[in-house]
Amino acid sequence: MNSGTLRIATCQFAVGESVPRNARAIQQFLKKAKKANAEIVHFSECALSGYVGADFPSFEDYDWAQLKDETTKIMALAAELGLWVVLGSSHPLTLPHWPHNSLYLINPEGRIADRYDKRFCTPGDLDHFTPGNRFVTFTINEVKCALLICFDLRFPEIYRGLYKLGVQCVFQSFYNARQRGPSVHTHIMRQTMQSHAATNHTWVSMTNSCGYFSPYPSCFIQPDGVIAEQLRPNRPGMTVNTVDLDQDFYDPMVGFREMALAGKLTNGQGEIDDPRSRDVRTL
Repeated sequence: MNSGTLRIATCQFAVGESVPRNARAIQQFLKKAKKANAEIVHFSECALSGYVGADFPSFEDYDWAQLKDETTKIMALAAELGLWVVLGSSHPLTLPHWPHNSLYLINPEGRIADRYDKRFCTPGDLDHFTPGNRFVTFTINEVKCALLICFDLRFPEIYRGLYKLGVQCVFQSFYNARQRGPSVHTHIMRQTMQSHAATNHTWVSMTNSCGYFSPYPSCFIQPDGVIAEQLRPNRPGMTVNTVDLDQDFYDPMVGFREMALAGKLTNGQGEIDDPRSRDVRTL
């Protein structure tokens, strides 16, 4: 392991209602990622549990024991391979509370190091899930990382919060799949993620389910907002990329970002003592 670098496998497959089938796909990617010398493997939102409302109608009679069993097997494989895993799933709460929509962070010893619960649920999510209320950050090879899920994308305040925490790499899991065709998500999701990456000078691993039709594929984004690698739409796949904190990227906000975060929304020196500046109604 090299200090300041992190090798990430970003994976996509057609998530479905069958937990054992999802688990087999996840296990296959873990083995493939190990062969590719990845250190952490990233999966989509609800990759193991399936996504309620899309893959199955509700959590009524959901087989939580099966989900726990398959999760345990994945944790054991992570330990066998010595990999970190970001695993999308559903986390049951005590009734009458709905479950969380979660990302389990599994460490190379095969234990759950932390769990991120989707903070901003869509209106449809709120019929099935309980939103979370905390950031999750962790450090591997001196690279400080964070976990986010899908609709969190719409709230730039979250990314500013992560920037203030010193986060350098965001793992964001999505489930925009099983749609009828291209949608607004085709034109806004990757683009918004690129904007967050560039605005906060942050690496991003962005993974999505590829169940047909998926309006955009998984990708890996540099701190300048450029998509470094992108998978094929509607096809299972994996891309492996390296975060390298020694790489230089275009960042025009250097010297001004902290100023704006502190509430100073101009990089001028203060009041301009010039009547031509104050008079806004003349040429």
